[in-house]
Amino acid sequence: MTGILLTQNGTPIIGDVAKLMGWIMNALFNFLDGVFGIQNIGLCIILFTIIIYLLMLPLTIKQQKFSKFSAKMNPELTAIRKKYENKKDEASMMAMNEETKAVYAKYGVSPTGSCVQLLIQMPILLALYQVIMRVPAYVSGVKEVFTELSSQILAAGGSDFMQELAKNGAMNAYVGKDFAQQNTIIDVLYRLQETGKATWQMLADHFPEMDSLIDTTHASINHMNDFILINISNSPMNMIKAGISTGAFLMVLGAILVPVLAALTQWLNFKMMPQQSAGDSNMDNTMKSMNMMMPLMSAWFCLTLPAGMGLYWIMGAVVRGIQQWAINKHLDKLDIDAIMKANMEKNIRLREKNGLPPQKVNDIAKTNVKAIDKTKKHMTEEERKEAMEASTNYYKNADKPGSLASKAAMVAKYNEKSKK
Repeated sequence: MTGILLTQNGTPIIGDVAKLMGWIMNALFNFLDGVFGIQNIGLCIILFTIIIYLLMLPLTIKQQKFSKFSAKMNPELTAIRKKYENKKDEASMMAMNEETKAVYAKYGVSPTGSCVQLLIQMPILLALYQVIMRVPAYVSGVKEVFTELSSQILAAGGSDFMQELAKNGAMNAYVGKDFAQQNTIIDVLYRLQETGKATWQMLADHFPEMDSLIDTTHASINHMNDFILINISNSPMNMIKAGISTGAFLMVLGAILVPVLAALTQWLNFKMMPQQSAGDSNMDNTMKSMNMMMPLMSAWFCLTLPAGMGLYWIMGAVVRGIQQWAINKHLDKLDIDAIMKANMEKNIRLREKNGLPPQKVNDIAKTNVKAIDKTKKHMTEEERKEAMEASTNYYKNADKPGSLASKAAMVAKYNEKSKK
């Protein structure tokens, strides 16, 4: 991929991820071309999507496990929140956190289990957008299609015309760029796919001596970008407008299918997720809103961005649905009670290793909160302040090794006061 770096995205993180995505896309393109003689960006995106979701399978399993166990955890978490809803003192808040942590430990999941995959997906989506918008900058086989034409335009002094062509094609990102750079000309030539035949005809009219080369280049890039009824580099919204104006109703049909399939597959993904238990009306309402809004957002997202992004979105939902089905089948066979018992034993061993008493965290929390509540009525202001400070220090140091003696002393002090 030497020599095509000038037009790559240079944004920190996104640019780095885009280079990795581009490397994978370039490898897939070369593989399909070399082995099967197929030059198609759409097929590369499908294979790319499968590879990405296979690499994220461990995170998908964790997310699915979290969703599966959430249905059983939520009643317990709701009960803990209700227990402490009228207790705003620091000791109660610490105790609530400890009991909440104990529930997550019992089921062996992390509170962030449903977020990690989404956090990873965002830079991938943003980076993939950069790759699809600038395919010649990342896929050497696509750049080669434009090399001869861009060289001849540059040699003919066509920089000013290409600048005007970018303006006419509403390619605002390239207005003011240095068109003495061959890569910039290639970028604009690739983006002409979005503007239809009119701008290609403007190019042919301005460079009549290159008419045959322009037609060949146009046909080659269309062949690479055409996938069934859509053009990968164009947005469905643009294709719908162009199809209606030219009477190309198959193009309109293909363009409409992209956002419709994106919304449908997203909705099916949500339906396949384990349903939450009743009891938390706020969470139920949130899930219902997500089930409604996410498919609509997917449809709008895939309507306005290049169809290649929609193809990735749809294929990702299909692969994710297959993974969800397989993971759910596996989780349904598991003995939840045995898993919880093993998780609690693991948690106890971990606490012992850190120098903590081999007791359940939530039992410790309940004992101390009850002791504080009971003794508050019989303690002086100074004693109450001292107990609160001791309780605060207890929870702040709850997970630190080497503090067993101090914890035991404070627990003993609470018990002694509670007997008075």
